[in-house]
Amino acid sequence: MAEEVLLFGTWASAFSRRVEMALKLKGVEYKYVEEDLANKSPSLLKYNPIHKKIPVLVHNGNPIVESQVILEYIDETWQDIPYCPKIPMREPLHVSGPSS
Repeated sequence: MAEEVLLFGTWASAFSRRVEMALKLKGVEYKYVEEDLANKSPSLLKYNPIHKKIPVLVHNGNPIVESQVILEYIDETWQDIPYCPKIPMREPLHVSGPSS
């Protein structure tokens, strides 16, 4: 079964753009749907009926909203190229300020 990936966004949204970049980095084929925020489409209202905001990622009919949540979902779903660290950094690389 082929995966269906839709991204509802707008060209002026940094939140939409970062989701687009993540999908491209992962090599995920997707269909981009440009939204007019002054005249929201029935599809956007269907997939995000509460907040009615972009971006919305729809993966096989399941909507995911909020850009940070979408980025985490993308990283967990398509694991070939991870872009989020799996182990958090334990010590800072550089500490500025006076030493004691």
